[in-house]
Amino acid sequence: MGWTEDQRWTLARVTALIGRLFHVTYTPRGVSYLLHRLGWSPQAPQRKAAERDEEAIATWMKDTWPLAGQRRGIRTRGAASPTKQAHR
Repeated sequence: MGWTEDQRWTLARVTALIGRLFHVTYTPRGVSYLLHRLGWSPQAPQRKAAERDEEAIATWMKDTWPLAGQRRGIRTRGAASPTKQAHR
């Protein structure tokens, strides 16, 4: 096919491949309907930051994340936010 810049299968690429292999013409929207009927779904590659520090993430998940679930303050009647008290 000659698609070397990236390896993602777009609807345009699938449409071109179907045309080359089966000598039929579909629109990209028609190919989308066909793929959906066959049980295929759109997927995008998962991207991770180059600077990602797995050890720091694991430490944060172990030490900091459990604290996020703890109550931060006592809500008073009429308070709009758990951290902002109602005016009386």
